[in-house]
Amino acid sequence: MNEKSLRTACDPARAERAMADFVDAVRAVAKEDPDETSLVSETELKSLEIAEGYPVGKWIGGSPKNHVRWQRLLGLRNRSPVRSVYPTPDADGHLEYRHEGEKVLGLGAAHFMDGIAVSLLVAPEWQTSIVSLERSELVELDDDSLDFDHETVEVRHMSSLPHVEEHRSWIRESSLARAASGRQIWERKGDLYPQLQFLPRTEAQLTDLDPRWVVPVRRCLERLDAAAAVWDPAAAPEPEWQSKVTPEGETRKRVCRFVDLDGEEETFHLHAPLHPGGRPYPLPADRGRRQDPHRPRRQQDPPGPLTRQTTGSPTPSRFPSLSRNHAARSPRAPLLG
Repeated sequence: MNEKSLRTACDPARAERAMADFVDAVRAVAKEDPDETSLVSETELKSLEIAEGYPVGKWIGGSPKNHVRWQRLLGLRNRSPVRSVYPTPDADGHLEYRHEGEKVLGLGAAHFMDGIAVSLLVAPEWQTSIVSLERSELVELDDDSLDFDHETVEVRHMSSLPHVEEHRSWIRESSLARAASGRQIWERKGDLYPQLQFLPRTEAQLTDLDPRWVVPVRRCLERLDAAAAVWDPAAAPEPEWQSKVTPEGETRKRVCRFVDLDGEEETFHLHAPLHPGGRPYPLPADRGRRQDPHRPRRQQDPPGPLTRQTTGSPTPSRFPSLSRNHAARSPRAPLLG
């Protein structure tokens, strides 16, 4: 829930219409995917201040219809505060979203969780199905220093039923395709990520995956699969990654060695962001000859396996390895493990 749309100065009649639209829109989404829909807010619903000087209790008592809408709203699963949806307690310390220069929590969480932001339609700026945000994340550079990475992102948004209609096909498709746990990612990997191949060691990692990491891992796998789907190994040494992928430093390379599907040990040394605060690893998988993992990476070396390592952790953990999956696999295809 977009907290920026609350406590706006407006007349009670407009606030009442906005709440009616809000409840109808949220319930319409929940009807499509009741098991996986949660309304995430910074404060509990009973503590909301709908508009300036107009608390939710006053709205509930305003009419019998409002009381019925409130009861329906309470039937939805509510989570608060917003930071409860992030995989690490300190995520908001190095990941920030802003809307027109103002820090926003609900809009940012909706983008991070690959969900839909919802606002009260009390201002024209919320009469839209897409909202642009400025995202800043504290990232570790190749030389182990820290710096902020800035980008503009878009988040799905709704404030009334017409916006739900715009997103309905996505809601239905995502509810069918979504894996709600690490175990489900493993069991459905062939259908969800047909261009990726997982090392056997990944099964235990995904089965034990903290539920708060499911969405970040799932989104990262989706990007890797999409990149592999359009990659032509004959035309480019590696896929055109949909997120930043860079080589690991020489010190960390020593803890990024894993047994490949052919029984040989490989160094999985490329890494990409796993937000917030993690890093998956792909490395050159050279099938024609064994590669010295400590020599400089050559431009023609294709990428290979991935594993997640929490920043500062001495050993890789909790992120799967995968590889480009070919019917007749190229001897130099990348592997993710």
